Amino acid sequence: MSYGRQSGWDDDVGREPVERPHQKVRLVQLIKHHLRDWLWIAVMIGLEIVIYVAIPPFQRFVDEDKMQDYKYPTGPDTVPVWSIGVVAVLIPFLFFLAYFIRRRSIRDFHNAFLGLATAITMTALFTDSVKNMVGMPRPDFFDRCFPDGIAVYTNDQHRRAICHPTNMTEYKDGFKSFPSGHVSWCFAGLGYLSLYLAGKLSLFDKRGYSSRVFFVLVPHLASVLIAISRVNDYQHRWVDVLGAAVIGLPIAYFCYRQHYPSIYAGSWAGYPYEYEPQGIFSHGLHGPRSIPTTNAPQNDLEMGAVDKRRTGVSNEM
Repeated sequence: MSYGRQSGWDDDVGREPVERPHQKVRLVQLIKHHLRDWLWIAVMIGLEIVIYVAIPPFQRFVDEDKMQDYKYPTGPDTVPVWSIGVVAVLIPFLFFLAYFIRRRSIRDFHNAFLGLATAITMTALFTDSVKNMVGMPRPDFFDRCFPDGIAVYTNDQHRRAICHPTNMTEYKDGFKSFPSGHVSWCFAGLGYLSLYLAGKLSLFDKRGYSSRVFFVLVPHLASVLIAISRVNDYQHRWVDVLGAAVIGLPIAYFCYRQHYPSIYAGSWAGYPYEYEPQGIFSHGLHGPRSIPTTNAPQNDLEMGAVDKRRTGVSNEM
């Protein structure tokens, strides 16, 4: 006997979820089921390391006139590089962990972190690939090019800058202004967290509790403030942070929707798609459509109890 619907999401919006039998899901099962996804994340991380470390950025033409736009002072970062991992990865992870401790849903915890990991790795890959291809000088490029303050240019009509850097790492990083890595990571990680909270808080259930908006939008506020700090530190321009947001937010949305229905899905919102056992390297195309199960069971123990209750019904059918 089959319980539940296999219909599209547009038809399900506004309807109450239909309970169907569950089976207790363990973390090992989920990792095995999503092994291909985790392997692809590992591949993307390796590719990102190669792009970031081994591939130099395009060195855009800079002449004497353009150098006037790159004379902003170099200073310390208001938001240091190391803190971006805390903001974009650790903080969302702690929210996932807190929900797991409360609900004991290993499926929700695994899928939430898998989606976040995918969003961060894809954003990093996109960001650094674009950085290297564009090769846009940072606002403080003058100090990186001429650390002693003595500007040297060619004597021809182009008046191209002849850089004599003392720190090649900082010099190459000076050509990586567009887009901002700080901002793209924050909008990917915190944007994913906003979607996660919007689903869990049933933001669009038409009950009108405005307080929920605060919790959903605060992560975006943090991303905006970090973006402003990058401009204030003269590490980026406005176009750099806007471009980073355009990269991070869509990736966060697509990665979230791989594991959760739309935040506009009414009663379905916030519940991960149902676990459907498949082969380790199953292509996942044209297979059975999964639907979330959102009625009484709130954790894997309750799911196991429902499965036991349903067993007698299924056998009779």
